[in-house]
Amino acid sequence: MRYVIAVAETSNFTRAAERCHVVQSALSHQIKRLEHELGAALFARTSRQVRLTAAGEAFLPAARQALEAAERAAADAAATVGEVRGRLSVGVIPTVAAVDVPAALRDLRRRHPQVRVSLRTGPSDTLTPDVAAGRLDVAFLGLPSSARPSGVHHHELARDRLVAVLAPDHPLAGADGLDLADLAAESFVDFPYGSPGRAQTDQAFARAGLGRDVAFEVTDAPLMAQVIRHGLAIGFLPSAYLRRAPELGGLATATVRDGPSRTEYVIWGKPGPTPATGAFLTAIGLGNPSPGHSAP
Repeated sequence: MRYVIAVAETSNFTRAAERCHVVQSALSHQIKRLEHELGAALFARTSRQVRLTAAGEAFLPAARQALEAAERAAADAAATVGEVRGRLSVGVIPTVAAVDVPAALRDLRRRHPQVRVSLRTGPSDTLTPDVAAGRLDVAFLGLPSSARPSGVHHHELARDRLVAVLAPDHPLAGADGLDLADLAAESFVDFPYGSPGRAQTDQAFARAGLGRDVAFEVTDAPLMAQVIRHGLAIGFLPSAYLRRAPELGGLATATVRDGPSRTEYVIWGKPGPTPATGAFLTAIGLGNPSPGHSAP
């Protein structure tokens, strides 16, 4: 099953064999044996490509679930004698600020060197369903203050105000005590429409009864910074993130009294954390929570 998953994800027997640390002939032989046992071909092979057959498409999700269950069973057994191992998949929003994720991973690896970690960045609205579906073990989110994670266990990490970010020579650079009305005539750069990162600012302008011109949409904060640095637009970013992001150095900020706010969360899946996830939550200072642990 592990070989089948590797071929499906790489679409190539040679790369799959390299990933699985076996020679290609051994990998091909085992897949052929499995296909013979199932009575169906899992892959359609040509000289140019390898693709899943209908039987392969049906087989793949259950194979992933079976392997995940086997890995969790082994990790649970090891945990009974004090050993934490297994895989840990972590999702992170690009502007996470409440937790130093690399430092937490360093502590995790020092205590539990058998844990293997995969990291993925993405927006909160894609990380949450991935945790709920078991594709990620844990994730860090940033949501509008009016929203809470659903379908997962969660813990509130921090609340923060967003500040206006401007080019150094902007007339409002360094101003304090502005209102959104003072910025409404500006061109803005923001995250894609409908994303939680965008909703934080959209909701603030809606509460103030104001419209705005979002002339640029970007998918990450460093690119937003480049747009702002060239004087093309202004934007909003969390104040805590700005203090920890050297790539945003040289930009000016301005505080806004009725500006946006956000809440950062850490989430993990149901029914509860795996041993590796529990160890990681301990590394970020949360302890090893019970499955029902959540922010009040």
